[in-house]
Amino acid sequence: MRTIRIESAALALCLLLPGAALPSEHGVPATPAPPAAKSEEAPAKIAEAPMTPPPADPLDRLRQRLSERLATVKPGDAAPALDVRVVAKAPPVAPVAAKPAGHGGSKLTAKASESSDAHVHWAYNGAGGPATWSALKPEYSLCGNGQRQSPIDIRGGLAVDLEPVRFDYQASRFAVVDNGHTVQVNVGPGNSIEVGGKRFELVQFHFHRPSEERIDGRQFEMSLHLVHKDDQGRLAVVGLLFEKGPPQPVLQKVWNNLPLEKNDEAQARVPLELAELLPADRRYFTYMGSLTTPPCSEGVQWIVMRQPVTLTQEQIDIFARIYPMNARPVQSASGRRIMQSN
Repeated sequence: MRTIRIESAALALCLLLPGAALPSEHGVPATPAPPAAKSEEAPAKIAEAPMTPPPADPLDRLRQRLSERLATVKPGDAAPALDVRVVAKAPPVAPVAAKPAGHGGSKLTAKASESSDAHVHWAYNGAGGPATWSALKPEYSLCGNGQRQSPIDIRGGLAVDLEPVRFDYQASRFAVVDNGHTVQVNVGPGNSIEVGGKRFELVQFHFHRPSEERIDGRQFEMSLHLVHKDDQGRLAVVGLLFEKGPPQPVLQKVWNNLPLEKNDEAQARVPLELAELLPADRRYFTYMGSLTTPPCSEGVQWIVMRQPVTLTQEQIDIFARIYPMNARPVQSASGRRIMQSN
């Protein structure tokens, strides 16, 4: 059976009407086919047939012409097997957008995404230790090639008449989170410091064991960093050094609200008297440094209190059970100017 696919009724009529030009393969009109020989019996049959008005519908006219064409086949001739299908072109189908991985996308895409995200995370020892921080991500490059990195061993500070740091700390609500690197305390707004005529708002504070800062080579049991930020995004960090002695009441409130899981934030029900963290002697060292964790951003003003504050061995042990060691090694002072208040 030969199948003729006719795109439209008009094309079909062109194929059937005698003398109609047939389109060629390359769009050039082909030579018209010669008209078929008239059958001697056709006039009689046509005369006998009742006069029927031509149908108005193009497809009906096509079917009528096919019937008349087939009626002219002589007896004994093999009638051509025609399977006429009128095909309407379907509108183009818009491609289906792929679903993003992680939101119902294919498992293969999701797995590929997971494998591409697999990398060594920064840590304080092992494959992700401080010596490798700069190679873990491009944005950590300052951890290896920065010129003003922290912490440092504070030596030979220039004793000058520096203005005292003005602490404006209030009783504040707080929340405690174990972020996988330290215990961090997030505090509400309203606590600030003023140093060098600039005001910085307290954002959070966290702990290191042993202390990251050293003074004339001495390392302390622990250190606490109070991170402040001004309205232009510049940072000022106040460092407190801990040594063994009487209990620290503020720190004990933090320990009492430790979360059960990492990255969970435990909201405390009691306020924290932040001013009780500070030593009685407010003299300090100051220098320009960096964050002590990746990405090790520089341009941070450090204010390290000269007088240590105390905590008990039991308080040290609680933190040590969670983080036995989370201190970055001291970095080169690189000739930086270190000032100390009289």
